[in-house]
Amino acid sequence: MMLSRRSALKTLAGGLSVSRLALPAEDEPRFKPEWESLKQYRCPEWFRDVKFGIWAHWGPQGAPKQGDWYARNMYIQGTRQYEYHLKHYGHPSKVGFKDIIPLWTAKNWEPETLIRRYKKAGAKYFASLGVHCDNFDCWNSRYHRWNAVNMGPQRDIVGTWCKIARDNDMRFAVSEHLAWSYSWFNVNKDADATGPYAGVPYDGNDPRNQDFYFEPHAEREANFTQHPSESFKLSWFRRIQDLIDQYKPDLVYTDGGVFGQIGRDLIAYYYNANLSWHHGNQEGVYTIKHQPPNGKTGEWQEGAGTRDMERTVLSDISEQPFHTDMCLGQWQYFEGFEYKKSRDVIHTLIDVVSKNGTMLLSVPQMPDGTLDSQEESILDDITRWMALNSEAIYSTRPWKRFGEGPETTTTEVVDLRKRQPLTANDIRFTTRPGKLYVFCLGWPEKDIEVQSLGTAAGLWTGKVSNIRLLGSQEKLKWTLEAERLKIVRPAHQPSDFAMTFEIS
Repeated sequence: MMLSRRSALKTLAGGLSVSRLALPAEDEPRFKPEWESLKQYRCPEWFRDVKFGIWAHWGPQGAPKQGDWYARNMYIQGTRQYEYHLKHYGHPSKVGFKDIIPLWTAKNWEPETLIRRYKKAGAKYFASLGVHCDNFDCWNSRYHRWNAVNMGPQRDIVGTWCKIARDNDMRFAVSEHLAWSYSWFNVNKDADATGPYAGVPYDGNDPRNQDFYFEPHAEREANFTQHPSESFKLSWFRRIQDLIDQYKPDLVYTDGGVFGQIGRDLIAYYYNANLSWHHGNQEGVYTIKHQPPNGKTGEWQEGAGTRDMERTVLSDISEQPFHTDMCLGQWQYFEGFEYKKSRDVIHTLIDVVSKNGTMLLSVPQMPDGTLDSQEESILDDITRWMALNSEAIYSTRPWKRFGEGPETTTTEVVDLRKRQPLTANDIRFTTRPGKLYVFCLGWPEKDIEVQSLGTAAGLWTGKVSNIRLLGSQEKLKWTLEAERLKIVRPAHQPSDFAMTFEIS
């Protein structure tokens, strides 16, 4: 049955009161805000099927076109972005990040055109930045006046993306990075240590804007806050709850921690709300970052959500689906920054899918809402490749092995920023009933040899009745031997970057 929404208050540890989604009195919510209850979560099939999404990681920090973490680094004397800010806008004691917000204009933003572009490139879901570490809400926020409807573009960015994505039959996701903000953004209280402005407080010390810059406190580290105030935790809960209530996202991406009890309350709130939207079926995905012991990103609990892996991928097949996110350049637009190669984006997608993952690609927009010509070219490459090869991506599952080839690693996780390019010697597998797909990550110089499919390996137990090269009508030749399946190199290359063989 549908959940009814009513106001209820529960006092949490520390005396914090939060609004909750409540069931009728005679019912009990399926998910309770405790880890064991949250581990009832099962990753929904839609997430396992979509495989590829595109992310608009777009907010006011992109306005100067100077890349990531502008709102923090402009307040750290000696950094590249501090020097840029000083030269182009003025000293941060006089011109602060609050004064950058109006430069995020979105004046040429055409969300319908972009969404159609992303869908054509093969994206099955779309993600919008909700709030980054800069403490600015990109939606019509009920609890924070510093938002995109009141300032900057003066439009509901998240709401517009949401409507258009769903109008185009795409799943919709939102990302929140607010949990970092209380520590990360607090450098706005500092002052220069040297030079003509030494000791002059930055504009974050102005009490008139304390609801944006936060009250004075000690924490300044560039990570998820370890010592949040009670008022900040309540603000975080209310604002992300508001984001969930207004847009009913299919996926909530959190870049921070759980804050103990109040975070578990939010996850349970989302799961129960999602059940109400889908007539008792769990369709929601909540991603949480996994960190090693003593890490400072958040509280990962296996089974309570879907593991998010920022700019990394697992080195082997995961039993549970995971989420990899990566960006073409930096997350926020950085003029002149060298983008990833189209080849590497496509190879990463194949690698992620072969290991039971789904990949989200950030395509940074300029402050006016447009893409540059390089980004357009990369999207063209992805579009052409997916048009011929997507059947080996969507709705597939991992095979017995993810692949084979020269890449080796002794770690559980592969850092995509340090990884050497994959080549035609690297093979990856995906499967669907009755078919096995073999990806060759490049154009080989000789015949393709797949050792995992040799009869002696014992992994492929049936006969090979046919091998088809996706995007080609060429009749292929092959031999199945004890040590390998050998496919004679095709005469023609149907698509760039990777070839896909369908074996049945």
